[in-house]
Amino acid sequence: MIEARESIIVEFPLRGEWLSPNTPGTKIPSHGTDRFGTRYAYDFIQVDWERTGWPAYRVSLPKYLLFGVSLSDYYCWGQDVYAPCDGVVVQAKDGYEELARTNLLTDMSKAYKNARYFDPKKDDVQSVAGNYIIMECGDSVYAALVHLQTGSIQVSVGQGVKKGEVIGKVGHSGNSFAPHLHFQLMDNSDISIANGLPCAFEQYEVFQDGEWQIVVNGIPTDKDRIRFGY
Repeated sequence: MIEARESIIVEFPLRGEWLSPNTPGTKIPSHGTDRFGTRYAYDFIQVDWERTGWPAYRVSLPKYLLFGVSLSDYYCWGQDVYAPCDGVVVQAKDGYEELARTNLLTDMSKAYKNARYFDPKKDDVQSVAGNYIIMECGDSVYAALVHLQTGSIQVSVGQGVKKGEVIGKVGHSGNSFAPHLHFQLMDNSDISIANGLPCAFEQYEVFQDGEWQIVVNGIPTDKDRIRFGY
């Protein structure tokens, strides 16, 4: 586990059991780039721990590859998202439509296009972030909760929010391979120019050696079975 000594500590923004396939606990930059403030960003999904490969969806792998998967067949789609800190909402963008199904080829093509050709001077950041919330958590510290479900955002710009309040739902909007929550801290409220800030979670549990163990001020790896809110 990468040491969290210099990280900004916030509350875990989800409840239940989760896996982080992209995390600074495994590699930095966690998403392979520093663009869009993603250097220390996390992705969170829910999976079936009993099935081979820990799939995030209820259907078979061949069906996923051949036909795609309805959003409602993903375990995490529609799960509540919680404020990671006390703060003020500085951006709340909703209304970006999600595709009804995931499609591996379509989603890969979209991701490639955004990675190579996105121009912050003329392109809408929602094409990357989809529906998203940005909270100011402190002096030059902003939390971004990204790819939210269409119509799920429950806060508005200027609203004060307390840590642990429900603010939206996990979705598949924007540049997203599958429903998940993308979470990051950054030094600017503008995702297109922000730098990422290191972040750790004040408490969660990890399943190790057949039991749940409490982690304080930790950074999960991409193999950790984690949970919060029990």
